Amino acid sequence: MLKILMVGDIVGRPGRSTVRLLLNKYRKQYGLDFIIANGENAAGGNGITGEIAEELFNNNIDVLTMGNHTWDKKDIIEYIDHEPNLLRPANYPPGTPGNGSIVVKLRNNIKIGVINLAGRVFLTPLDCPFRAASDLVAKIKRETPVVIIDFHAEATSEKVAFGWFMDGKVSAVIGTHTHVQTADERILPLGTGYISDVGMTGPRDSVLGVKKELIVEKFLSQLPIRFEVADGTLQFNGLLLHVNETTGKTEHIQRLQEFVEI
Repeated sequence: MLKILMVGDIVGRPGRSTVRLLLNKYRKQYGLDFIIANGENAAGGNGITGEIAEELFNNNIDVLTMGNHTWDKKDIIEYIDHEPNLLRPANYPPGTPGNGSIVVKLRNNIKIGVINLAGRVFLTPLDCPFRAASDLVAKIKRETPVVIIDFHAEATSEKVAFGWFMDGKVSAVIGTHTHVQTADERILPLGTGYISDVGMTGPRDSVLGVKKELIVEKFLSQLPIRFEVADGTLQFNGLLLHVNETTGKTEHIQRLQEFVEI
């Protein structure tokens, strides 16, 4: 049985500190074989840099996924072309730097496929994630039955529909982007693990990772406000999966949440 952890969107330095403090403990506590994390907010709350990606890889993360903030830091365009374990949404147009999927070989020649896709409702209208997923999954399943999808999307309806579309075709569909962990984790009838949003890893007393007073002021004034990552108590959100390495089906799903006072 493969034990796989998905880490909710890592926000800024507080999120990276949480990863550094907890992931090694989790790897041992849960006997983890593989850790995926969404890193699109890891650099100051928007985007990621090559240096920060390396920091996260050195702190127990095997594959990083991204989303609509993929290109916010300009140095990532060159870095992502040379780092296969940093994924951007696969439904960007052909010719976009980087890759949207990867197959990673573990012990005993066991392989895990990871796909990153972005939704289109209330976000940039990229290529159809449903059609892109169908093509990618068919390709990856020639190598392994174990396939995890990070579906980075805004609308819950799009995420739920995508989960049903993928049921029985992949091991899990894990929603990211909205930074609030949902309580709808389940194993769908044909064996696909699902959650609408895995949540956020970063500052707890914030608005989606940003200083709360800044967001309140923005709502009150309707003026442009420079966002700053909050500080204080650290929050970890994640999803633990037990996946049958032969069938590719999820047999156990569990939300994880922990707070760390600093």
